[in-house]
Amino acid sequence: MALRTLDSLGDLSGKRVLVRCDLNVPLEDGAITDDGRIRASLGTLNELLDAGARVIAMSHLGRPDGNSDPKYSLAPVATRLGELLGKPVAFADDTVGRSAEAAVDALKDGEIALLENLRFHDHETSKDEGDRRDFAQKLARFGEAYVADGFGVVHRKQASVYELAELLPSAAGRLVETELGVLERLTTDPASPYTVVLGGSKVSDKLGVIDALLPKVDRLLIGGGMLFTFLKAQGHEIGKSLLDKDGLDEARRYLREAEERGVELVLPTDVVVADKFSADAEHVVAPAHAIEDTAFGADGLGLDIGPETAARFAELIAGSTTVFWNGPMGVFELAPFAAGTRAIAQALTEVSGLGVVGGGDSAAAIRQLGFTDDQFGHVSTGGGASLEFLEGKKLPGLEVLGWQQ
Repeated sequence: MALRTLDSLGDLSGKRVLVRCDLNVPLEDGAITDDGRIRASLGTLNELLDAGARVIAMSHLGRPDGNSDPKYSLAPVATRLGELLGKPVAFADDTVGRSAEAAVDALKDGEIALLENLRFHDHETSKDEGDRRDFAQKLARFGEAYVADGFGVVHRKQASVYELAELLPSAAGRLVETELGVLERLTTDPASPYTVVLGGSKVSDKLGVIDALLPKVDRLLIGGGMLFTFLKAQGHEIGKSLLDKDGLDEARRYLREAEERGVELVLPTDVVVADKFSADAEHVVAPAHAIEDTAFGADGLGLDIGPETAARFAELIAGSTTVFWNGPMGVFELAPFAAGTRAIAQALTEVSGLGVVGGGDSAAAIRQLGFTDDQFGHVSTGGGASLEFLEGKKLPGLEVLGWQQ
């Protein structure tokens, strides 16, 4: 079966439509620091509102563990969503209680309400199917149709993702439809040369995606904290740099397998080494194989790829037709160690084919470094869901909408 899309729901004018978004944005002191996920939801929401639907948006935010914790309230999200939509967003200060009922009942055609954090109810994420279905039924009474548009949660079997889609006529929103199309291009006969750039902290976090993609790619570029596990696997000393001991054997296996498959596995030739984890740390550029030969000795701490590596990676990315990037190259949050990540982002904006920023920290990095989403072929909202798709895992939130891998 093919994925059911918005078109399958027919005329939605005057109908109450529940939309599961992913509005899980970062907050500091109650202020949104990155509204990328809210912006990503606008396409589907605007289409439904323009069609005259009465839209009830839902989302989680953070991990309140079933408690009504004010610091995880979606109230700031409702305000920002209204600004971006250019129309008021009614906010219910509960999820399935009296405030939610009143907000839904008051909706007119082409109007929208946002329910409070789904995860204020522990049945949303319960391991018990009966608990989840009970909560889904409470949500379902608000709507006549259901639209799944939170790609970041489609790998979760949760009440608002799975059971709710079984209870109402359901379909994928445009965001989910687009994400799925991009990920299928990365896994089904991708255009060559195909380069995957992986960063982040641990090799063990990327085992599934490396196993799945190694037979399909032409090049695999390794940066971020995980690069030091690969260097250690080659026999180099890495000072106090991050080491994933559980990933050492896998790193050695990947080095062997890449050579056997003819895949160019590219490790950094230089790194930025600091004396401490701080924005004001003393730091130098050192050969990747000689981290402990710096003035910091065995106390040296690798925090970014070096300029030679950044230039080489950028060259390989620019010469590729398909690129998937997941994970920063260094500690981009600290200015002295952001150059490697910035170089990768810049190179990705220049890819003539399909350049994909793989969500999570990578998406946060490009925005913090001053890039905008429209400079890239695609910026995923998926994070873990995207990686699980690339690994070939079953995604219940897609399967319930008719999609089969």
